[in-house]
Amino acid sequence: MPTVHPHPRRPRWRSLAVLALLLTPLLWPLQQLAERYYSGVLVEQNRQTLDLYVANLLGTLRRYEVLPPILGDLPALRLALQQPTERTLLENANRLLDQVRGQTGADVIYLMDPNGKTLAASNWEQADSFVDRNFAFRPYFREAIAGRPGRFFGLGTTSGKRGYYFAAAVRDGERNLGALVVKVDLDHTETLWGNTPEQLLVTDANGVVILTSNSQWRFTASRPLDAAERAAIAANLPYPTQAPPPIKLDAQNWIRQDRELKETGWTVSILAPRSLLDRPVRTALVAGGGMLLLLMLLLGLLMQRRRHYLERIALDSQARQQLEQRVLERTLDLERLNSRLKQEVLEREQAQQELVQAQDELVQASKLSALGTMSASISHELNQPLAAIRSYADNAGVLLDHQRGDEARANLKLISKLTERMASIIAHLRAFARRDRHAPESVALQPAIDDALALLAKRRQAMQVELTRDLPDATLWVQAGETRLRQVLGNLLANALDALSEVPQPRRLWLSAELTAEGVDLHLRDNGPGFSQEALQRAREPFFTTKTSAQGLGLGLAICDTLMRALGGELLFANHPDGGAQLTLRLRAADQGIKTQSPEDFVV
Repeated sequence: MPTVHPHPRRPRWRSLAVLALLLTPLLWPLQQLAERYYSGVLVEQNRQTLDLYVANLLGTLRRYEVLPPILGDLPALRLALQQPTERTLLENANRLLDQVRGQTGADVIYLMDPNGKTLAASNWEQADSFVDRNFAFRPYFREAIAGRPGRFFGLGTTSGKRGYYFAAAVRDGERNLGALVVKVDLDHTETLWGNTPEQLLVTDANGVVILTSNSQWRFTASRPLDAAERAAIAANLPYPTQAPPPIKLDAQNWIRQDRELKETGWTVSILAPRSLLDRPVRTALVAGGGMLLLLMLLLGLLMQRRRHYLERIALDSQARQQLEQRVLERTLDLERLNSRLKQEVLEREQAQQELVQAQDELVQASKLSALGTMSASISHELNQPLAAIRSYADNAGVLLDHQRGDEARANLKLISKLTERMASIIAHLRAFARRDRHAPESVALQPAIDDALALLAKRRQAMQVELTRDLPDATLWVQAGETRLRQVLGNLLANALDALSEVPQPRRLWLSAELTAEGVDLHLRDNGPGFSQEALQRAREPFFTTKTSAQGLGLGLAICDTLMRALGGELLFANHPDGGAQLTLRLRAADQGIKTQSPEDFVV
C-alpha cells in the first residue's frame, strides 16, 4: 500500500515566479490593444462633440445670413439711401435698425452709402456709434457692392469686438443705392464650450485662431503666413495685430480632430490632451498586471487544493443523497400542486359561464345606451340646419312684407337645400348606426368649406369674427363623402365660434391648407382660450364637453372624429403656440374631377 502523506508538498513558488517573468511580455500587446480601443472611443466622443459645436456655430450664422437682403427692401431704409441729407429719414432708419437688432439679437445693423459711409446704425445713440464712419476698406462692403453676398470675420475697428459680418447690396434696378450690414457677435460661442479638458480651436482661411476656449491662443497663427496673406491682413485689419504670433502648441501632447466649414472657409478643431488616452491605457496595464498576478495566485491555490480531493469525494456522495431526498420531497409538492390546479380549472370554468351570462346582460344594456346616444346625435346634428331654416324663414317673411319677392324666393331655395341636408344627415346617422361602408368619392374641398362658412356667415358677422383664408387657388380634391365632409366642417366651425364667444375683440379665425405626401392637411385655428389638458385627452369621448348643458351635448367632436376615421382620414387636436386652438383635418388626396354620387346623399 502506498504511503499517504498527511500534508501535500508545498507549491514551487520559484517556478511560479519564472512563469510570471515569461508571461510579462504579454503586457505589450495588451498596451497596443488598449491604446487602439481607447483612442477609438476618444475620437468618437470628440467627433460627436465637434459635430454639436459645428451645428451650433452654423445655426448661429445661418440665422442671420438672410437678414441683409430682407432688410434692404424696407421702404424706410431705401428712402434713407435715396435722400441721405434728410435728417428725419436717417433718424427713422436708426430707430428701425435698433428695433430690428433688439428683435433678432444681432450685435449691430448698419446702412452704408455706395462710398462706404455709414448713414444709419442700430448703435447710433452709443459712444461707439458707426454713424458717419467709413468702412469701404472692409471686404464685405466690396463684395456686396459688386453684387455678391458679403461675408467677413474680423475685429471691429470701432468697438474692438469680434464679429461675423453679413452684407448685401441695396439696389434700385441696376443702380446701387448702398449696402446693409449685419454684425453677429460670436463671443458667446466660446462660452458654450464649458470647462473641459478638451480645447476648442477655430481658424480662418489664413490659419489664424479666431475662436478658442484657451484665451492664450486667440489671434495666433497656426501655420506660417505667406506674403499675400500678410498683405490681406494689413488691408482688411481682421485682427488686433497685423503680424499674428505663432501658436504655442506642442502637437505631441494633443490628439487633434478637424472639421472644415466650406461656407466660411474656417476649420474647427478639437484638441484632447493625450493624458485622456494615457490614463485609461495605464489603468488597463495595471489591470492586466493584476490579472497576471491573480493567475499566479490561482495556480498556487490549485496546487494546494489537491489535498482536498478525497474529502470532496465524500462530500459529493453525501450531497448526492441529500439531492435524492430533495427530489422526492419536490415530487410530492408537485403532486399536491397538480391537485390544486385541477380545482382551480373547475372554478375557472364556472366563472367563465357566469361571465357569458353577464356579457348577455351587458349587450342588452349597450343597446339601450346606443338608443340614447343616437337620439342625442340626431338632436346635435339637426340643431344647426334648423337654426338656419328658422333664420331664412324669418328673413323671407320680412322680404315678402317689403315686396322683395326674388330675394324671398332665394331664401326659400336655401330652406329647401337645408331640408335636403337634414334628410341626408338623418340617412347618414342611420347608416352610421348600421356601420355601413361606402366607397370613397372625390370631393372638392374649397366648395365644401364655402358651404360650411355660408351656413354660419350671419353668426360670424354678428360676433364680428375676422376670417383669414389661406387656401390655394387650384381646387383640392380629397377622398370623402360630400355630406360627411360638410357635416364635419360645419361642426368644427360652430365649435370655433363657440370658443370665440368667450373672448373679447378682436376675434379671429384662420383657415389654411397644405399638400402633404399622404394627401391634404386642412388647419382650422382660432384665438380663443384653447384646449385644457383634460380637453386634449378627452375631446374624442362622446358627451364630454366644457360647455353648459344648454350650450351643447359634447357630441360634435366625437362625431367628427368618427366620421374622419370612417373616411380614412384623421382629426388632430392641439393648441397653437401663439394661443388658441388648432384642429387639423388630415384627408387623403383624390383624382381631380372624379365625383360619384355617394349613397349617403340619398334620403332613405
